[in-house]
Amino acid sequence: MTAIHPASALAPPPPAALVLALPKGRILEECAPLLAAAGIRPAPDYADEGSRRLRFPTDDPGLDVVRVRSFDVATFVAFGAAALGICGADVLMEFDYPEIYAPLDLGIGRCRMVVAEPAEEAALQGLGRLSRVRVATKYPNVARRHFAARGVQADVVTLNGSVELAPGLGIARRIVDLVQTGATLAANGLVITDVIAPVTSRLIVNRSALKTGGEALFSLLAAFRRALGAD
Repeated sequence: MTAIHPASALAPPPPAALVLALPKGRILEECAPLLAAAGIRPAPDYADEGSRRLRFPTDDPGLDVVRVRSFDVATFVAFGAAALGICGADVLMEFDYPEIYAPLDLGIGRCRMVVAEPAEEAALQGLGRLSRVRVATKYPNVARRHFAARGVQADVVTLNGSVELAPGLGIARRIVDLVQTGATLAANGLVITDVIAPVTSRLIVNRSALKTGGEALFSLLAAFRRALGAD
């Protein structure tokens, strides 16, 4: 039997790597220059949508990157599975997790959260005296809050994609969705009737990790600030 040296038996295990959660899709591409400017170099296949891996090492052994759905980034960070992440303000508006601190606006992923409806109907009638509307969206909480602030009850039909089809197929007259150029709305005969909020991507941090993450986490935050010229 191999003897265990007392010193090795008492030695603490190496600290677990911090995890940075990144969103799949368009924002992942926009993250690349920011990560490079912050000195974060993940394994090359982290940006390959065809890669089956979801967790990727970086050149820093104390940091790993995970690639998840944009809506899931906030959940991973809120529940402590990732110490920090990058996600859109739309996700933060929808979930409003108290466990999340969002210290930096990264200025990427620019778009707008809007209300839209068929052009011909928008020309005839706004909300007017309506007290109740049906709205299709993947942002039910945002939609309800927005219409409630105008004294209107929103009956929300939750869709996870192709929301622009809803008015034409009779699911709901209005939609709440993100738009970047408005081209998809126009192609489907819809016009913007209200802008709920501008949206950009934010660096988010788990509040508990911020208290316990130590120098490594604060160094990462400082690196992002330098990359944005915020220091």
